[in-house]
Amino acid sequence: MTKKIFLKISIIFLTVFILCISFYFLWRNGTFLPHWIEWENKTFSSKSGKYEIHLSHKTVHINYGGALLWSTAQGIKVQDAISFDIDNDHEDELILLCWKIGRYGKQKPFWLKNDEPKWSQHIFVYEYEQEQIRPKWMSSYIGQDVARFTANNKEAPSSRLLLTDLNGITTSWVWDSWGFTKEDTDISFVVFGDNLIHESIYRYGLQNNGSFHFLFENFKHTISQSDIAVINQETPLTDNPSHYSDYPKFGTPVQVGQAIADAGFDVVTCATNHILDKGQEGVHFTKKFFDSRQILCVGIQSMDETGYVPYEIIERNGIRFAMLNYTYGTNGMKIPDENPHMVHLLDDEEQVRNDIKAAQSDADFIILFVHWGSEYANQPDAYQKKWTQLFLESKVDVVVGTHPHALQPYELLKDNSGHEMLVYYSIGNFISAQPEKYCVKGGFANFTVSLTSSGYKITDYSLQPLVITRHGKGNFTSAPPLYHIF
Repeated sequence: MTKKIFLKISIIFLTVFILCISFYFLWRNGTFLPHWIEWENKTFSSKSGKYEIHLSHKTVHINYGGALLWSTAQGIKVQDAISFDIDNDHEDELILLCWKIGRYGKQKPFWLKNDEPKWSQHIFVYEYEQEQIRPKWMSSYIGQDVARFTANNKEAPSSRLLLTDLNGITTSWVWDSWGFTKEDTDISFVVFGDNLIHESIYRYGLQNNGSFHFLFENFKHTISQSDIAVINQETPLTDNPSHYSDYPKFGTPVQVGQAIADAGFDVVTCATNHILDKGQEGVHFTKKFFDSRQILCVGIQSMDETGYVPYEIIERNGIRFAMLNYTYGTNGMKIPDENPHMVHLLDDEEQVRNDIKAAQSDADFIILFVHWGSEYANQPDAYQKKWTQLFLESKVDVVVGTHPHALQPYELLKDNSGHEMLVYYSIGNFISAQPEKYCVKGGFANFTVSLTSSGYKITDYSLQPLVITRHGKGNFTSAPPLYHIF
């Protein structure tokens, strides 16, 4: 080998060596981490205000009393950081979304001899404790690429960590003793229209052992498969047989309410034009009955409730739903002066706006049930359109209408800010003895609320048809048609 060739080989070898060393140091420094990562830079404080957190250039520094207390270790690249109470001990924790070499920490599965020598994403949790930053939980590889994370720590049984992946899909995680557990954040709803109990219906039920379970027999599966099932109880309940009555002033056997409870309904809307048909005693009895069955009864208040309660909260999987319910009127019957909040009226615009605003401060999602519109009309009227616009401006999420006893359209509206509101103008009757064609064809609303990167949103919705059938004297049932006839 000539001296010249040896020199060339040496130069090539040295060049390759330098490149390898350079590549190694660049790799160790995180230069080749995924390009989609958005590295945050920010300053914030713990809830107590004692600890000041600085995230800059992929590193976290924490100051205490104006002096540097702690920094993330070399080799940890921090994508984002937040401080909130994840374990519900009334004290903040520091949570890092970060990257490091290796899938595991100090401990790894016993069947692995060596950790994987590559960068992976992790969640680290630290506690602020006696002027120290103490490790609480250091995750293994997350198992998904997280573009961003945040916390939802409204008043709730548990705080949640929200992880959003590269496709914009957000998942919710709660602290479970030692680590995080993924929640199911898809909540399904089914809503039925007017439960309008005419005399022929209640007489049939009373003559058959006083059971009204036949009303809901065809929808047992639908109700049980939904996370939240709702029905509009058009008429007041009573346990006094002398108060049973038909149009124009209804009184419905309490056994109907028991059938609603036994069917598995979670929510009953009661603000209707007929709710005062038996006076304030009827309202009081109806409200107390459903309360005693742990069924959320909205739109009315008992005589025991002296203050205004504009909404009720129902929670599923950590998601808080505010339920509001109003009626356009009470057929000219005056709400008692001594109980002015007994029936919630769709009357004062400012009051309704304030009700919605109050609900939004207490819940993740707003559903408004409203008794409105022109009877027997198949299209929404000007009154419905006016209030729909107010609800949209107020950022209501879902509106479900009843009262016309006929089906009306449904649609997904969007305001200038991008907020979406699903509105069913009228879902018609669930049950009634009204013979008119448009009265025997109704529907039930189905919609799903899911967690997304921009909050809780409607991800699926429909209006399923139903038909009311008379099988004999007073024997009325509701069921999905064999064929969609609308």
